[in-house]
Amino acid sequence: MKLQNKMLVAVAFAISTVGSFAQELEVNLQIRPRFEYRNGFKELMKDDFYPTSFVSQRSRMNFFYKQEKLKANVSFQNVRVWGDVATTSPSDKNGVALFESWISYDFNTNWTAKFGRQVLSYDNQRIMGGIDWLQQGQSHDAVLVTNKKNGYQLDFGAALNNNNEALYESAYVTNYKNMQFIWFNQKFSKLSLSFLALNNGYQYENLFENKFQVAYLQTIGTYGKWDASKFYGDFGLYVQMGEAAVTNDKVDVGAYYAGFNLGYKFSSPFKAELGFEYLSGKDQNDTDTKVKSFTPLFGTNHGFNGLMDYFYVGNHKNSVGLQDFYTKFIYDKNKWQVTLAPHLFYSAASVYNMTTLEEQDSYLGTEIDLTATYKLDKNFVISGGISKMFASDTMEILKGGNNNNCNNWAWVMVSFNPQLFTYKK
Repeated sequence: MKLQNKMLVAVAFAISTVGSFAQELEVNLQIRPRFEYRNGFKELMKDDFYPTSFVSQRSRMNFFYKQEKLKANVSFQNVRVWGDVATTSPSDKNGVALFESWISYDFNTNWTAKFGRQVLSYDNQRIMGGIDWLQQGQSHDAVLVTNKKNGYQLDFGAALNNNNEALYESAYVTNYKNMQFIWFNQKFSKLSLSFLALNNGYQYENLFENKFQVAYLQTIGTYGKWDASKFYGDFGLYVQMGEAAVTNDKVDVGAYYAGFNLGYKFSSPFKAELGFEYLSGKDQNDTDTKVKSFTPLFGTNHGFNGLMDYFYVGNHKNSVGLQDFYTKFIYDKNKWQVTLAPHLFYSAASVYNMTTLEEQDSYLGTEIDLTATYKLDKNFVISGGISKMFASDTMEILKGGNNNNCNNWAWVMVSFNPQLFTYKK
């Protein structure tokens, strides 16, 4: 920990020294502790198990440097659970990690290149997002080239991953082996339209041929957003095709996604939304090897399909898919925002009782989320919420646990985001 602290101080000093010759230097801090009470979070509460509670915390420091055509950003963070090390421990469990470290250069007013560890976030973050709810967030080691002109933006991104500076090839299974994508967005007066083509290569070891191979998965689709007077909304349509890596082999993929959200602004401060999402799945009695379940690969999935994270937050992959009917009632005035969001969940494919082999009703359950945010000032925000899951017998078969138990979740989070230092030349 002492060495890491010295490195952090050294980097801060080096950047501030360079900043004395630069146009702009900013140093920002974020401290974000969050209390959670989990009693059936992500999965139904099991009999003879007890609820748990804890406090997690993100501590992040960001250094941003800017010249006429050059920008650089370095962001360090520590993520911890209160008590995960003893009060007299000589070292930290997680230490200080690098969240972002990138440099960008503006070739002219239209073209920019960005290299390094960075957040890749697009549209409503359903496919690619920063996952800011996670205390550690999500960032990629990538190259990004951007072209902007006359209301449009075109991004080309690419990444290549490996375990270390190896002399010989070895299987890389931590994440994707390589990635390429194109994102195009065109803005009109009241409408924004985007197109995404994403290609991910996942490496596996083919033991039959005694060599490493890569399965390539493509995600292609469009996203639209509009705001016209009282009405506003968005929609997304995506397909997944190509191949998925499995043990010693690869299989074909054919899956799709459709979602829409329609909102109406009543007289301030009230508005309401109605939405639906469909993520394709695979019948549990389907013996075809083809993957038919859609996966929102790098999406900020906590913001979709209920806040209790029963679906697509490190779970529900290659499962029966999902249909989510939801509404939102929003109060937003001055420093307050309060949201009530009921969800009705149905499976997109057939669920079976493996004991009786009988097909089950597709209804999975109803979740109700209530959240509130209070902005004390520009640097200090308090938020919290409570959620309740009313699960069906089908959900119990799918997720385990007991649907008759009281399955709920509550949280309170404080976010402190001050700007520590600004220098402009």
